[in-house]
Amino acid sequence: MPSVREQLLTALLAQLETIPGATAKREALLPETVPAGGLIILRDGDPGDPEVVLSPVTYLWEHQSEIEVILQRGQDDDSAALDTLLVAVGSALAADRSLGGLAEWLDWGAPKTSGLAIDGASALRGATVPVTIHYSSPDPLG
Repeated sequence: MPSVREQLLTALLAQLETIPGATAKREALLPETVPAGGLIILRDGDPGDPEVVLSPVTYLWEHQSEIEVILQRGQDDDSAALDTLLVAVGSALAADRSLGGLAEWLDWGAPKTSGLAIDGASALRGATVPVTIHYSSPDPLG
């Protein structure tokens, strides 16, 4: 059976896959070209150091992950297209903040936008969204 952490990241990716027109992947390399509807990459991130509750032993996590939202440059209004995709990401995340009951809470921050340049590739426009998954597990590896 997968760990709680793996189940949560799988559930988070599944929520991102519901965004119409966009392609969602996990831990993917940055491609030379991006699908027309945009690319969303979930980065697993860092679970950090848990708080530990005794009797029964329970590990309380604030797992920091990141969502990269990427568009191909060249559209008339890159900013509007990126904003539309970011709003769709926010709606997908808000649809189930408990990730099917696996998490206590899902929280995210404001996006940080950037232009991305890859040798030999068209310019990309992107943003990163920090995501915090609050959850508990009975074991640091479970």
